[in-house]
Amino acid sequence: MSAGPDRSHLLPEELAVGSDDPQGQAEAILAESEERTEHPDPDDPQSGRRTSEESV
Repeated sequence: MSAGPDRSHLLPEELAVGSDDPQGQAEAILAESEERTEHPDPDDPQSGRRTSEESV
């Protein structure tokens, strides 16, 4: 499975805002995303993993 395009670089508007801890911020975002994927909200139909048939 391909990870898709590299998104490791900040956009100009993201650079302009700045961050005290960009690495920590990125790690927190990824951890929250994984938590939502592994433990989806049962009331949110777009939450969690989907099969390729569901994404069409």
